[in-house]
Amino acid sequence: MSSIKQEKIREHYDTIADSYDHHYDHPRGRNYHSHISNYLIRALPPGGKLLDIGCGTGLFVEKYIRHGGSATGLDISTKMIEQARSRCDCCEFTVGTGEKIPFRDSSFDAVSSLLVFSYLRDPAAMLSETYRVLQPGGAVAICTLGKKLLTRGIPAIYHISEKMRVKHVVMKDFGEHYYNEEEMRDLFTRTGFEDIQVKWCSFAHIDMIDPLFQLAKKVEPFVEKRVPQLAYNIFVSGKKPE
Repeated sequence: MSSIKQEKIREHYDTIADSYDHHYDHPRGRNYHSHISNYLIRALPPGGKLLDIGCGTGLFVEKYIRHGGSATGLDISTKMIEQARSRCDCCEFTVGTGEKIPFRDSSFDAVSSLLVFSYLRDPAAMLSETYRVLQPGGAVAICTLGKKLLTRGIPAIYHISEKMRVKHVVMKDFGEHYYNEEEMRDLFTRTGFEDIQVKWCSFAHIDMIDPLFQLAKKVEPFVEKRVPQLAYNIFVSGKKPE
């Protein structure tokens, strides 16, 4: 990740750290986060030692330890790390990036990353570092916005909102890159992961207005199974060979 882009992301999340959780502290937000994070929970070993890359305020860390595991969080934002420590005072949180993970080889049973992967300048480096810190047989699971018809215009919307100085927890122009199935599978395969699973998920997006969100939620299972081209997020999991 370039130093300019890294600093831009850090400054933004430092600024909104105190209000970040409000984005998910309403029915739409709780529904959305629970739905996409469940994909990760099902793909990761229960009761393991987790590294959550881009942990933010510790929402997924909290969920993983509720399922019996232990967790460490890594995030670029000092302020987000402070919020995460307040949420999960039994966990370790460290400032850093997934492209250069500050932990030893084979330190974790599981690695997760939720809504962060599209920000990375060097996704191959992040996956290589993930592979390094995983125990043999360990699992990685990520979920992020994918390259679909409904997401192609999002970077332009972010750019416009930034010019208009719209305050939003994610609506900023970070130069995101969205990936399709083939790209994600290729990245994971070239890193050395096996048992790779790629799925499209989440039709009910957090930023939909309530009547539309409720309708989208009702048809979401059908969309994910039968019309995945309408889903917003791409989920990918894999395992490090034994």
